[in-house]
Amino acid sequence: MEKVLELISKEVGDAFEAAGYDRELGRATISNRPDLCEYQCNGAMAGAKKYGKAPFIIADEVAAKLQDNPAFEKVESVKPGFLNIVLSGDFVRSYIVKMLHEKRFGISLPGHEPTVILDYGGANVAKPLHVGHLRPAIIGEAVKRILKYTGNKVIGDIHMGDWGLQMGLVITELKRRKPELPYFDPDFTGAYPKEPPFTIQELAEIYPVASAKSKEDEAYKNEAMEATKRVQDGDRAYRAIWHHIMNVSLPDLKKNYDSLDVHFDLWKGESDVHNVIPGMVEYFKQHNYAHVSQGALVVDVADEKDAKEMPPCIILKSDGAALYATTDLATIQERMREYHPDAIYYFTDKRQALHFEQVFRTAKKTKLVMPETDLRFVGNGTMNGADGKPFKTREGGVMHLESLVQEINDKMYERVKQSNPDMPDDEARSTANKVALSALKYGDLSNQPAKDYVFDIDKFISFEGDTGPYILYTMVRIKSILKKYETEGGNVKEAKLGNPENEAMKNLMLLLTRFADAIEGAAKDLAPNRVCGYIYDLSNAFNSFYHGTKILTEADADKKESYIALLAITLKILETSIDLLGFSAPERM
Repeated sequence: MEKVLELISKEVGDAFEAAGYDRELGRATISNRPDLCEYQCNGAMAGAKKYGKAPFIIADEVAAKLQDNPAFEKVESVKPGFLNIVLSGDFVRSYIVKMLHEKRFGISLPGHEPTVILDYGGANVAKPLHVGHLRPAIIGEAVKRILKYTGNKVIGDIHMGDWGLQMGLVITELKRRKPELPYFDPDFTGAYPKEPPFTIQELAEIYPVASAKSKEDEAYKNEAMEATKRVQDGDRAYRAIWHHIMNVSLPDLKKNYDSLDVHFDLWKGESDVHNVIPGMVEYFKQHNYAHVSQGALVVDVADEKDAKEMPPCIILKSDGAALYATTDLATIQERMREYHPDAIYYFTDKRQALHFEQVFRTAKKTKLVMPETDLRFVGNGTMNGADGKPFKTREGGVMHLESLVQEINDKMYERVKQSNPDMPDDEARSTANKVALSALKYGDLSNQPAKDYVFDIDKFISFEGDTGPYILYTMVRIKSILKKYETEGGNVKEAKLGNPENEAMKNLMLLLTRFADAIEGAAKDLAPNRVCGYIYDLSNAFNSFYHGTKILTEADADKKESYIALLAITLKILETSIDLLGFSAPERM
């Protein structure tokens, strides 16, 4: 379905052509002066030099050609040569009606279904999720939903850190605490216990203790590194402990991600490509992509166009150990073999930009991917406290994600109960959790992914301003009106939209016509904040219409029916949009 701007540009382009000018001059834009007009065209300014005429003369001629065009209520030529455009109410109404009959409200779907792999989440096994895991998880989830909605086959992979030093640290500390376990008896030949030797709570406590010890005790760290190597080399006992760590950690990770309504199609980790690395390294050597430098195996990725120095990508350290880059490259190789993706996008801390630039250049240079494969890194900024530093607990420690979610849920529950003291507790808790999730996600997603922002719980849970609860409150208000209309005997599904009756109604309708533009823009730039900005503007437009219009008390039946139809359409667009962002609205608040 053609977008409104495309249709306007076509009509104005025809007028330029009819007046004897290049039709390409007819490109229209949304007005930067909404107090004067809805759309504008500055083509006469660009055509003045080419045609040797004053721009206002060209604009006058084009405006004259458009005076009887039914798409426009008004087209004015304004000196020094602007065309100010106001759409007709019938054009706007007809466009919205057509939107409703189009698949996905007029989104332009690709001719084929491109395959896109999203690498987000990045949780480390054996460690509890903390607030630093929030942004890549919810940004990646939102982008996944947006890309699916716009016609892509999307595969989300958590890409866990399940093969590194944290495994050796846990094993080393476990050995200190429980040396009697059969895993640490070199003479044990029986079957190892099926029950893990720790709970998730114990595991969450073991790792930070072990990590702290390794920073102070060199012998302890060396033992942990040796334990890690034994796991990776397939030691029977240590692999058994590794499986216990995975079996205890994964359900907890899934529970925490579920609480954020974040879901992955693949739960793969670094361990999945451990056996792929030797073959890949040999391939690099055979084709002279890699060479030894200062004892390490590297791939040169610098380009003469680089403004800054680009270090080589290290594939193996001098001791033969693989690095994150090695694992990421092996993962790319496996993804290309198994899924043949058109694109792979990564979501993690923006401080990893150099790492991914090296990995992408290496993947292209070594032909692990096709020349046209789109590799992109979406680096996220940090979530900071009021002091401008990364968000922490009141005690100054790194806050667990589970604790943060619970704190917001509890605060919102108190607010819901204050507003609705008669609401049953189970409904109040369910409502609070939905609104709290909107506060958390919208508060994050409304920022550009790469931007740092201050996490202010009181601001984010406010029902006023640019917040998730404000969006949901708007939707609940619409639901309430529609429900009351039906209790009074009306039929929302059969309500027909009429032409706009007032300026506020038309403004709301104009915003509805821009839904596809907002979603397609968010998909193109991998920027969920585009969707947030759109639904905030849409909510503001609805509330302006609501406060200035008698809806249920309107005496004219046709007008009332048109208002109701507009509310129902607005609700559909808002429901679709917040689902793309990863949250939903309750029935009441």
